[in-house]
Amino acid sequence: MKTLLLAFRNLKRNRRRSSTTMLAMISGLAAVLLFGGYTTDINYGLQSNYVRQSGHLQLQHSNYFLYGSGDPVSYGIDNYEHVIDVLRGDPQLASLVTVITPVLSVNGIAGNFSAGVSRTVFGVGMVVADQNRMRTWNDYGFPGRPSQLKLTGSGPDAAVIGTGVARVLRLCDRLDVPHCSGQDAQAPLQPKTVAAAPADIAALSAIEAAAKPKTPGAHIELLASNAYGAPNIAELNVVQAQRQGVKEVDDMFVQLHLPQAQRLVYGGGQPKVTAIEVQLHHTDQLPQARARLNALLSSSLRGEPIEVLDFATLNAQYGQITGMFGAVFGFIAVLIATVVMFTVSNTMNMAVMERTHEIGTLRAIGVRRAGIRRMFVYEGFLLGVCGAAVGVLCALGAAALINHAGLHWVPPGQTEPVALTVRVWGETAMIARYAIGVVLVATFSAWWPARRAARMPIVDSLRFA
Repeated sequence: MKTLLLAFRNLKRNRRRSSTTMLAMISGLAAVLLFGGYTTDINYGLQSNYVRQSGHLQLQHSNYFLYGSGDPVSYGIDNYEHVIDVLRGDPQLASLVTVITPVLSVNGIAGNFSAGVSRTVFGVGMVVADQNRMRTWNDYGFPGRPSQLKLTGSGPDAAVIGTGVARVLRLCDRLDVPHCSGQDAQAPLQPKTVAAAPADIAALSAIEAAAKPKTPGAHIELLASNAYGAPNIAELNVVQAQRQGVKEVDDMFVQLHLPQAQRLVYGGGQPKVTAIEVQLHHTDQLPQARARLNALLSSSLRGEPIEVLDFATLNAQYGQITGMFGAVFGFIAVLIATVVMFTVSNTMNMAVMERTHEIGTLRAIGVRRAGIRRMFVYEGFLLGVCGAAVGVLCALGAAALINHAGLHWVPPGQTEPVALTVRVWGETAMIARYAIGVVLVATFSAWWPARRAARMPIVDSLRFA
């Protein structure tokens, strides 16, 4: 304790140099914590986005994830309603799950055959009420509330398409699509340049159009191959063109009600789905929920060719984005730790040089080398403790200012801006890890100058002027 008190008094002897060294540690730790809080917020934001769209877990037909994207019809889940009933009736899952809902992927051709244009698309049929409930998931307390799906309250033949689809199908005017101007984009096609639809597709389109009254607005015809290999077509009333976060998705996106998608793919046969989405209360419940689902697939649902996949597996970009930010964060942390190490080492070297005569005197009156070494190491330790404490407080204060500044940004894969926040408060593990790291770096940086001071010959130290 006396050595620690002496080390503290020695730091006060040159307050300017000690303050400069502490300032380097404070600014370095605050920068690391702020960027770490930003990285954590990115991680939670991406996770929330994926969980809201497709749940924590999905039950899919075996090998659908590997081979089913090009042929979803062949990988439908039979008796999906029975599977959902079993999941909802399980008492262990009931305490973990918020939403269980089916979805059906559809590949086909969307056309505006009256204008002679069409393009390949991929669609997803969903239960709108369930998807709206999934969008309210906010386990990490982000500000704001997600809006409901544009299909909410629409008719059974309604659809939402990407703005890229609307642009190709020449529906910009009817759907008020922005940034869709230009003579080639909006001018009507001349009769000689219109590619007439094949006779069988035109006949199917005419039959579908005659089967129901025409409503005002934008319409498309969605052509898909049904489960029996025959073409089937549905006329859809487009309620809105919605821009997607990725252009490739925006150019092919169609969203429709699940019964309409099933009628298009399976006709009057037994309807199926390509996935059953499961959303949990909390992400940390994922291992427990996965284990229970696998247990049910081995007991009550034995014989069902179903596998369980989590959101990170289904969305490879999640790991890529978080991995990139993690690598950048690690590089910044190492860089700042190096700066702190050389700053503290330089401070201790200057202190040793200035107090060489004092070191010789202490050695002459009986202080051992370990005592000299311990005194300088304690000085580095105290610098690290004070710098870490003030650095944490500065990081918390700066994070609070940023969170209340009203800043916004557009995350990857999204189209609407979200609040820019830095998540430092509450991240106790991150704060403790890097605060202790600063203390250890400062202590280690003082060790080599302390070793040099302890090994000085007593006579040479006393003669030092």
